[in-house]
Amino acid sequence: MDVRVGDILEMKKQHPCGEKRFLVLRSGMDFRIRCTGCGREVLVPRAKVEKNIKKIIREEPGD
Repeated sequence: MDVRVGDILEMKKQHPCGEKRFLVLRSGMDFRIRCTGCGREVLVPRAKVEKNIKKIIREEPGD
């Protein structure tokens, strides 16, 4: 799965604050993601994140 730094991930399950969208800060074997609702950062294994992704929102640079 092609997930890059700066992408926003919409997950199947929500964060305890109620938000379902997370910003990718780091990718590799683990993802560091930040909740867009409360700002909490978590380090999650890649397999767990990829299993729970509903949609990837990517900001494409426009010319």
